[in-house]
Amino acid sequence: QVQLVESGGGLVQPGGSLRLSCAASGMIFSINAMGWYRQAPGKERVLVAKITSGGSTNYADSVKGRFAISRDAAKNTVALQMNSLKPEDTAVYYCNAGGVSTWSGVRDYWGQGTQVTVSS
Repeated sequence: QVQLVESGGGLVQPGGSLRLSCAASGMIFSINAMGWYRQAPGKERVLVAKITSGGSTNYADSVKGRFAISRDAAKNTVALQMNSLKPEDTAVYYCNAGGVSTWSGVRDYWGQGTQVTVSS
């Protein structure tokens, strides 16, 4: 069974920084892409940033230049460095592992979510 465990959320003032981390565990052969999504109250879950096994990255326009995603493919971990945080970044952030190959086949997995609140 594959599990994604997130850490690093919390309360931060506008302009501050936070670093989210996510580790995938289980009998994993490979992971195609890992990323972060967020869901604000009353809104849909949307992509924040994603990184492929080859290192290609994709960011939401709203976070470009402020957030940076990184990945350790050997350890099946992904991190999101969030700088210059704004109140509109407040949301539950979810880690996603896409195209996870195990003995059972290939599917996507989600973490349980971690709250990020940007407020003075």
